[in-house]
Amino acid sequence: MQRAKNVHQNILTTIGNTPMIKMQNMTQDFPCPVYAKVEYFNPGHSVKDRMALRMIEDAERDGLLKPGGTVIECTSGNTGMGLALACSVKGYKLICTMSDKQSKEKIDILRAMGAEVHVCPTNVEADHPDSYYSVAKRCNEADPNSFWCNQYDNKSNQEAHYVSTGPEVWEQTEGKVTHFVVGVGTGGTISGTGRFLKEQNPDVQIWGIDSYGSVLKKYHETGEFDESEIYPYKYVSTMAIWLGKPTKNPMFARKWLSGESMPTKSNLKVLAQNLEVREEWLEYGTGSKYEIDAERQKYIDQVTDLLESMSAEDVDKAIKVLKVYAGS
Repeated sequence: MQRAKNVHQNILTTIGNTPMIKMQNMTQDFPCPVYAKVEYFNPGHSVKDRMALRMIEDAERDGLLKPGGTVIECTSGNTGMGLALACSVKGYKLICTMSDKQSKEKIDILRAMGAEVHVCPTNVEADHPDSYYSVAKRCNEADPNSFWCNQYDNKSNQEAHYVSTGPEVWEQTEGKVTHFVVGVGTGGTISGTGRFLKEQNPDVQIWGIDSYGSVLKKYHETGEFDESEIYPYKYVSTMAIWLGKPTKNPMFARKWLSGESMPTKSNLKVLAQNLEVREEWLEYGTGSKYEIDAERQKYIDQVTDLLESMSAEDVDKAIKVLKVYAGS
């Protein structure tokens, strides 16, 4: 009996091979077609499923993770979800450390997936004993049969995208891709995908996107980690904290878009929800429709708090975004 093509042995084999969808309304004035790689089609609803599985499989291969062991990771939620899926299938215990800026829903769903979650304060340095980094490290040291993924310094992070995301983008565009535009995060997606695409065609441009308040642009261009470049906003970048340490996920970005003309991360999330859902019927990342109504007023309030510290020009831009988003 021949097995149907789309039947899988378990949920992990459904990771990857996500669709690419041509943008319509948002890119009408663009001189080229623009496609979105829809990573929430992964079973854990984000791109992080790819590297979560790869980190575990590489640890198993290298003898760092043994049957009955415990997987430990610092996460803002998405990597934790990918690890929870893998640990559930493979029989590992999972411990996640998270900062207290993360939503209750993210924490609850990880616990529902069987993870042990430690909630840690956000506004502490990475080497502070209560940081989510330090707590994860202590959990790892206390359990000899545990593996700390450490996604920021784990080369399996970028390798997952070198062997999957990059080839998928190349194949889906029939080798015609000219620009790969991606949020930076831990550096894994941009590094692995960018490396693969550059090997196929050195002229492909890799653009890294980060919001105002990140040190990444200057670090990328000069190699200098300048703490004076860190500006406050409601949702602090975890990458800005981790860049105090050498990262093992090198950035393959040719262009870095950031600075005063870029919106803050709070503003960006409002804008993304408005444009992606209303204009293209695409939902980004964890912002599924049932979350949007509840999130709307919260982010409007937060962006309003920022207006006093912004220039007149930026205030005008923010008000226009808020009016559209609020439906006024």
